[in-house]
Amino acid sequence: MAPGIVEPKPAVPVEMSHSLHSVTGPYDDTLRFYLNGTKVVIDSVSIDPEITLLEYLRGIGLTGTKLGCAEGGCGACTVVVSQLNPTTKKIYHASVNACLAPLVSVDGKHVITVEGIGNVKNPHPAQERIAKAGGSQCGFCTPGIVMSLYALLRNDTDPSELEIEEAFDGNLCRCTGYRPILDAAQSFSVKNSCGKAKANGGGGCCMENGNASGNGGCCSKDTNGANGDQPIKRFTPPGFIEYNPDTQLIFPPALKKHEFKPLAFGNKRKRWYRPVTMKQLLEIKSAYPSAKVIGGSTETQIEIKFKAMQYTASVYVGDISELRQYSFKDDHLEIGGNVVLTDLEEICLKAVEHYGPVKGQPFQAIHKQIRYFAGRQIRNVGTPAGNLATASPISDLNPVFVATNTVLVSRSLDKETEIPMSQFFKGYRMTALAPDAIIASLRIPVAREKGEYLRAYKQAKRKDDDIAIVNAALRVSLSEENNVESVDLVYGGMAATTIVAKEAVSYLRGKKWTDPATLEGTMNTLERDFDLRFGVPGGMATYRKSLALGFFYKFYHEVLSELSLKELDIDEDARGEIERAISTGKKDHEATQAYEQRILGKPNPHVAALKQCTGEAQYTDDIPVQKNELYGVMVLSTKAHAKILAVEVEAALDLPGVVEWVDHHDLPNPEANKWGAPVCDEVFFAVDEVFTAGQPIGMILADSAKHAEAGARAVKVQYEELPAIFTIEEAIAKESYFQHYRYINIGQDEGAFDEDIWENADHVFSGVVRMGGQEHFYLETQACVVIPKPEDGELEVYSSTQNPTETQSYVSQVTGVQANKIVSKVKRLGGGFGGKETRSIQLSGICATAANKVKRPVRCMLNRDEDILTSGQRHPFLARWKVAVNKDGKLQALDADVFANAGWSQDLSGAVIDRALTHIDGCYKFPNVHVRGRLAKTNTVSNTAFRGFGGPQGMFIAETYMEEIADRLAIPVDKLREINMYESNDRTHFKQALKDWHVPLMYQQVLQGSDYAERRKAVDDYNAEHKWKKRGLAIIPTKFGISFTALFLNQAGALVHLYHDGSVLVAHGGTEMGQGLHTKMTMIAAQALGVPLSDVYISETATNTVANTSSTAASASSDLNGYAIFNACEQLNERLKPYREKLGKEATMKELVHAAYFDRVNLSANGFYKTPDIGYVWGPNTGQMFFYFTQGVAAAEVEIDTLTGDWTSLRADILMDVGRSINPAIDYGQIEGAFVQGQGLFTTEESLWHRASGQIFTRGPGTYKIPGFRDIPQIFNVSLLKDVTWENLRTIQRSRGVGEPPLFMGSSVFFAIRDALKAARKQYGEHEVLSLQSPATPERIRISCADPILKRSLVEPREGEKSFFISI
Repeated sequence: MAPGIVEPKPAVPVEMSHSLHSVTGPYDDTLRFYLNGTKVVIDSVSIDPEITLLEYLRGIGLTGTKLGCAEGGCGACTVVVSQLNPTTKKIYHASVNACLAPLVSVDGKHVITVEGIGNVKNPHPAQERIAKAGGSQCGFCTPGIVMSLYALLRNDTDPSELEIEEAFDGNLCRCTGYRPILDAAQSFSVKNSCGKAKANGGGGCCMENGNASGNGGCCSKDTNGANGDQPIKRFTPPGFIEYNPDTQLIFPPALKKHEFKPLAFGNKRKRWYRPVTMKQLLEIKSAYPSAKVIGGSTETQIEIKFKAMQYTASVYVGDISELRQYSFKDDHLEIGGNVVLTDLEEICLKAVEHYGPVKGQPFQAIHKQIRYFAGRQIRNVGTPAGNLATASPISDLNPVFVATNTVLVSRSLDKETEIPMSQFFKGYRMTALAPDAIIASLRIPVAREKGEYLRAYKQAKRKDDDIAIVNAALRVSLSEENNVESVDLVYGGMAATTIVAKEAVSYLRGKKWTDPATLEGTMNTLERDFDLRFGVPGGMATYRKSLALGFFYKFYHEVLSELSLKELDIDEDARGEIERAISTGKKDHEATQAYEQRILGKPNPHVAALKQCTGEAQYTDDIPVQKNELYGVMVLSTKAHAKILAVEVEAALDLPGVVEWVDHHDLPNPEANKWGAPVCDEVFFAVDEVFTAGQPIGMILADSAKHAEAGARAVKVQYEELPAIFTIEEAIAKESYFQHYRYINIGQDEGAFDEDIWENADHVFSGVVRMGGQEHFYLETQACVVIPKPEDGELEVYSSTQNPTETQSYVSQVTGVQANKIVSKVKRLGGGFGGKETRSIQLSGICATAANKVKRPVRCMLNRDEDILTSGQRHPFLARWKVAVNKDGKLQALDADVFANAGWSQDLSGAVIDRALTHIDGCYKFPNVHVRGRLAKTNTVSNTAFRGFGGPQGMFIAETYMEEIADRLAIPVDKLREINMYESNDRTHFKQALKDWHVPLMYQQVLQGSDYAERRKAVDDYNAEHKWKKRGLAIIPTKFGISFTALFLNQAGALVHLYHDGSVLVAHGGTEMGQGLHTKMTMIAAQALGVPLSDVYISETATNTVANTSSTAASASSDLNGYAIFNACEQLNERLKPYREKLGKEATMKELVHAAYFDRVNLSANGFYKTPDIGYVWGPNTGQMFFYFTQGVAAAEVEIDTLTGDWTSLRADILMDVGRSINPAIDYGQIEGAFVQGQGLFTTEESLWHRASGQIFTRGPGTYKIPGFRDIPQIFNVSLLKDVTWENLRTIQRSRGVGEPPLFMGSSVFFAIRDALKAARKQYGEHEVLSLQSPATPERIRISCADPILKRSLVEPREGEKSFFISI
């Protein structure tokens, strides 16, 4: 929670209440809207005036709409709000973020939620197609994605491929890799309305196959088809419900006649006003100038939620028709201040058509900036006036308004004022708008007929739905002789306000644009205009400065190209930006046909996918509110390291609704406060000292989430700050380590390490590898509901956890109640990825302590910022390596010191670094290896398990040294990989033989199947022809060991019940978190028992059905639980054998069970399995580490813009060896999702800490960027290895674990970026080996270049100066 609290005051000061009442006295106080076709009337007295639409919907039981971030950045809360649009005069179905929308905003509108469009028995086609296409894994994001697609289809029944591709820019998914969602959505596109379209299961329509012009048989040429007057003949893919636009929920006729009345409602703490005319709004502002004017609430709600801002009087202006009009004048376009950005997009396109492309340049610039402005849900409610009034220094629109000399028209009750935009911004978040005035309209001048040029630019961490790092609008007017008559160079992100580059503007006036000296002179002045210091707020000084100069360089040459003068030296490659094509992908659906059985080996959809798509799937926080339930909010440390001097809770306990304070005093004894796995070095509640920002100190319990949040903010904690350590380098310097230490030391033929090798080898190279961490960003944050029972201290714990048994164990500890009275349950998780393996224990332990104290149910679901503050991340790594290699490229020895940033407690860090050491060889054989691993102890969040669990870090070290060695030897790295790749039955450095080893085979198959050699030549040719845009190519192999490295965890139990009706109930120890575990387990049971898949059901995972379970992790859950279920089914089959013989092969399970029951045969079986053969011993380097290795190879191609650091993934080809797949549809989903998550790890996802406060800065989707829909490879091909035998694989179905192994293959994108950067550096004579740190963000890409613009932009720290952010 954000620290501090604003003291509550009356909603309206007494001195103003009389005049305001005289204005708003006659206003109505009743909200009227429709919800899923049903009329809703709400008397404002009965509702909290601060409630959001999401809180209202979930409060009445419509829990399909999810809370993912509370800042409008993930789209999980997307609903559709339909209204008669006052701008277009048409009905518009707007996808909106319910987490931001105040309830007042839906008056007079139709709200449609995921429940309103279909259910499992009668799903909407959008729901069904996403489910069947594999577009829902954990399912938490799915309802929002469904509603975004639904909104698109309601507004355009025949969307284009591009419209579908861009429809999800406000939605995030962490599981699927997006490809199956796009495939499902594209089945609705115009191109795919043809039955032959590939998306519809055909061989390709004539347009796809290049035959559109031939034979006259193409539907696109049919005069009765898409280009004719008749409606498009819609094709429904086989097995899908037909989409008929005429059968959708109608817009309620009553709303077409709805009279918008002015509203006023609220209580003493908060008042809402909803005027419907400009006059009413101005009267309110005149009577009460400090009233908060709200349009889309896209920033205000974030301020309320995360910054504890209190706006006692708010005025919603979204329904004032006068503010949403526009008109084309002779010399300008006038738009109402409250035109929503989606409408402004269309208005700008109409303006370009109206004024022509030359005079319409300002509107092209605005349209371009809006296209990448937030997501569609934000653009559907956000407005220019709101954008201007917040005065953000990184607003994408403000520079355009300033550069075009737009005039802002402000209105107050007694006057109208015209304010030139160049005079509007007065300081950081300060404007020239009078307190009693509103932004009525904007007058945007058209460009001159001749000689005026305007362009807009933006660079962000991610292309879609991201705030700018730097943006700009650059305008110049030239005379007939190409002399500069007027110029505006306006930038955002370079200062505390939108700023004009004054020196550059002054220099340019009167200069001849076509003179090369003009460019050089302007660049010199821009350097002075933007003389950023190293520690500038926001960081990235060199990058931001290079962007400012780079944008002008682009602009200069784009203008030159418009002048059409032959003698000009135009840098053509500087023009334009990287654009994406429509993304596509292929899967080999024939890969499993050779071993398909009745059920196993077939691509069955995820068993819960349809429930997830209709919003019927239940997650922890969807559990109905219990009687007398309290809501808990944790009070977290705000200091990275400090002594606790005092905790003052009295003020919090005096607040309305606050019931109790819980801390370490409420535990049965001091020992009960300790937890951790495997070392108990962490505490549930801080006692005298805090070791990281975000460490729990206590919990406030209240009757609602809002009251609990207010109470938590009111708790005052006094600290005495202590020195803090953040980075691995700082920990090494101060020798701050945990005791855990591991090494592997082995020499030639498994003898001693040959120290003479360093002298005898032809070459010895060394280097340093640095890799950042990664936030899990599961869409469902940590959540828990604890329900005390009336007898014997019993507790029922519903937790979003991967580890029900450990939850049970620690709840028993903190309550002093035996484990046999604690039942830990989980239905499903909205994503886990390792982040809920141990870190969920903290929340469930605290909630259980609270419930035990008050003897009432306690619920807590963390806000996204709280989750990131408390739940840990992937471990950042640093490695110092030394490699001996001969001149023929053969590796001789590896020596490495590996350090992981464990954070403030050990958690699972020891096991993580152990696995890193076992994967540091990659897929390459070394005769001599000596590697050592240490855990750095720092004052950051305690890092934890994350998909790959140290494996990706180890393999990243391996591929980095391979890349750098190849550069130093001047040989292709692909050749170096082939020379040193393990062969079948070779032994690793921990002496494990590689059986069923297929990496060399797959490497060759990917090289051939992806046309790698031809594309390598094409890449080289492209780079030779392009100065600023470069392409790169990389192919990366992977091997990932499957088994828990802790031997005792490699076991599983299962319980199988047969019922009289022939149905089967299965329980096992694994949790379903989107990976399809329950789907695979039901398939195993159905196959083993000989029943239809529909007759097998898994209800939940619970400690009272299967006890002593291991956490669902290590990619081993299908192996372990699958064999345990199979074991149980074998027992049942043995008991049913006499009845099968007696009743015949055709007897149904119902008949068999019936007969067996009356013979008193046990129809329940407990299965068990433990992994054989394994048992590695560290130190002596004996025993088998892993049961087997899952293997894969991926090739990736990228394009980068070295002027900006922008990039796109052009293509990825993945081949995985998953053995005999239990379910290829599930496995393909895991591969695609893991690859994209891995791509994020190595590119866009960067965790940053704020140096001054010691707190993590990247704590939500606004600052932390996981890949979006438009970040995936434009061509995304995935295949499974086939036509081989797996002679040594002794797993269930001879399948391999697939959850974690594909993740590292996302690094192929990173190494392709590095390949492109090598070409960029070589062009400027930079031959020093590139040491590229992960992640390769746009900033790192740009500053790794060596061009003159970058070099003149370098910002060096002054003595003692430190960066604004810390990258740990």
